[in-house]
Amino acid sequence: MAKILVADDETDLEMLIKQKFRQKIREQQYEFIFAINGNDALDKIRQHPDVDIVLSDINMPEMDGLTLLSRLGESSPLIKSVIVSAYGDMENIRTAMNRGAFDFITKPINFEDLSLTIIKTINHVTQIRETLKAIKENNILKMYVDETVLNFMGSQEFETSLMANETIEATIAFIDICSFTSISENETPDTVVKLLNKYFDVMVKEIITQGGYIDKFIGDAIMAVFRGDYHLDRAIDACLAVRGKIEKLPTISDHVSFTPKVSIGINSGEMISGNIGSANLRRLDYTVIGDVVNTAQRLQSAAAPGQIMISEQTYVKVKESFSCRKVGEVSLKNKAHPMNVYEVMD
Repeated sequence: MAKILVADDETDLEMLIKQKFRQKIREQQYEFIFAINGNDALDKIRQHPDVDIVLSDINMPEMDGLTLLSRLGESSPLIKSVIVSAYGDMENIRTAMNRGAFDFITKPINFEDLSLTIIKTINHVTQIRETLKAIKENNILKMYVDETVLNFMGSQEFETSLMANETIEATIAFIDICSFTSISENETPDTVVKLLNKYFDVMVKEIITQGGYIDKFIGDAIMAVFRGDYHLDRAIDACLAVRGKIEKLPTISDHVSFTPKVSIGINSGEMISGNIGSANLRRLDYTVIGDVVNTAQRLQSAAAPGQIMISEQTYVKVKESFSCRKVGEVSLKNKAHPMNVYEVMD
């Protein structure tokens, strides 16, 4: 249920909103809280810290709506504000937007427009809260985040949460787009980047479908991590799906006959999970390190286009679930002895 605070000194607005949104209120989709000015609104937010949206007038006694916007930005950055005011001149709109307003609606209120604006704002707040939750749970290891999210977390909480380290059991998949750099000789940089992002979108979708997450993008390759129940099986299923989807993509243009293929290395076992980077700069990668990770990357380097390469130890774990073919001994970089490797067929 979305919690919406309405700050307006026009007392008849409370009755009007309750009438217009009575179905949403009855179905417990919306809960409205009312305040008569900015000070009252801040008091109500302290009483209801789970407020999602503030609908605020500009001209109010004691504390006006523009001042309220500034105070909200300092104390409750996850709350998004929509200005609802008769003062619809460009100066007020620009001031409101510069102070963090998400949207602006003029009076007299068009309730259809207000309803759509509330839905849009709730969706935005929900996305931010899900982003925050994902970071705290370390389900997404590296992402661009709205600055307000990081401010909300607070420095002490940020450092405590993001500096936790542990030993985990997981599966690593390195997925590389074979010979992709060669197309840069015939295509513009803009085309190359858009095409690479298109390929990544296809790959990421299959990884997420199997409960994996992206540790990092490395040039034209992806490093994915799978944790939890059946993490090895899910990783292989994801990679089989990635290979199938990528190989069905068309050539990029008439004058370049590049057909995408991927080479993949998968390895499973114990590794260290932690944050690598600079806490002072607040630039860290929540990532995994260890021999298992390195071996997965080496297996990918040894794989031919279209191949999914696994170690013999991994093969023993999955041979009853997947069809595999023995490749034989392969010398991997920084490994003292050759390894027996297998190719996952399907």
